[in-house]
Amino acid sequence: METELLRAFVTVAECEGFSAAGKVLHRTQSAVSLQIKRLEDQLGKSLFERTSRSVMLTGPGERLMPYARHLLKLEDEAREALGDLSRGELIRFGTSEEQAAIYLPRLLPRYGERYPDSRLEVRCDISASLVEAFQGGLLDVVLSIRHAPTQSGHLLGWEPMVWVAAENVAPAHWQELPLALNPEGCIFRAHALSALGREKRRWQLRYVSQSPTGVNLPVQAGLAITVKTPRSVPEGCRIVGEEEGLPFLGQVEVELHRRPGHPSEALEAFCQELEAIVTENDAVASPQLAEADDGGG
Repeated sequence: METELLRAFVTVAECEGFSAAGKVLHRTQSAVSLQIKRLEDQLGKSLFERTSRSVMLTGPGERLMPYARHLLKLEDEAREALGDLSRGELIRFGTSEEQAAIYLPRLLPRYGERYPDSRLEVRCDISASLVEAFQGGLLDVVLSIRHAPTQSGHLLGWEPMVWVAAENVAPAHWQELPLALNPEGCIFRAHALSALGREKRRWQLRYVSQSPTGVNLPVQAGLAITVKTPRSVPEGCRIVGEEEGLPFLGQVEVELHRRPGHPSEALEAFCQELEAIVTENDAVASPQLAEADDGGG
């Protein structure tokens, strides 16, 4: 099997589409389709189920995937051993503003020391928009909050969601809870409104902003309450405890999306440094820790 065909196969699966895979591979959609057809003809198996709305792996496709990734990894290691490195490349990175504020101050010095010639383009947005941009081939790496399962998302761990109010504010004093939240499409907003609906708690959406600053300011002024992770509680605010009558919010999954295909040494190092920093953060419970907790009874 040709590695070029295997790379097209893995890229289509991770991008969940031929058009997005073409952007990543710098090929037309029809060229990628032809590559997949050649691979299917060689194997005598159909690898994808295609509909007007989705592209899903078949049973044979799922069985081939781990072998394809292993073969591509071996090729990448061989290229690296022979000095085929891309130290001065541009890495397009997507994350939320709050995640950027937490992780980039630690990531940039560590990564920059190893790859001083590398260029970094950072896009901050809500997770759903970032994953869509990634699947469209517009971003190389995305650190996001999982909204729905994808082929490309690698689970890093979990973070709890908490209610946040100004230090001198008692939410029990509000008969109708004033909220400051992100726009429609944010999973924190969805969890907040769903939890309040289950408890039949009255609320009013008073402030909406794409920017954390636009959400934080009314909360800090005591005019509203919001939902965040513990790492993102703004100055002058506090986490509202469960004893204060607000519903439990649960947790969100933190995931990493990485550009499929041949990864350069620089891109691989960027992802490794980012993953290490995220999982070093005490606020993120790693999958390994969760498995250990389950095993302990």
